[in-house]
Amino acid sequence: MIKTIFLAGGCFWCTEAVFQRIKGVQRVQPGYIDGKVKNPAYREVCTGRTGHTEAIEVVYDTEEIQLSDLLSIFFTTHDPTTLNRQGNDIGTQYRSGIYYTSEAQKETSIQIIKELTDRNFFKNPIVTEVKEASPFYPAEVNHHNYYNRNNEQPYCSFVINPKMEKLKNFFSNYLKESYEREF
Repeated sequence: MIKTIFLAGGCFWCTEAVFQRIKGVQRVQPGYIDGKVKNPAYREVCTGRTGHTEAIEVVYDTEEIQLSDLLSIFFTTHDPTTLNRQGNDIGTQYRSGIYYTSEAQKETSIQIIKELTDRNFFKNPIVTEVKEASPFYPAEVNHHNYYNRNNEQPYCSFVINPKMEKLKNFFSNYLKESYEREF
């Protein structure tokens, strides 16, 4: 069954690159969610005044990958313990969030956070918000497929490449065949 969920783990260039490579993920689209302005532009979201966070729309096939697996990848490839920050990216637009489209997704998200907390998986408390999805606005085209088009840029090398290493090291069995050769 095809499902959609929205994930915010800091810069959407990072999360898009990670989830594009996962088996069962049909589509990944960067954009903005959980704000108060209709059709925001990147320059507006970057100010932090629209209330949006950079997020990705993830369309996935539950017959190929379970939400719990997607969330394990999500929590491993960003820091869910920093409020309004991912590395040097600071502001509410970089907050960690899961924006669900069904009650089952909400329950699974809460359960995964509880399990990670109970296991003391992270040194600090998880601050990832779990909220019902609000309108999602796709980012401008120049933000789509960013890492694949710009992987030699310093931001990609220093920020996204370490996430790709985590993906390879911990989730290689989830990689689409077309991306296995990348590593």
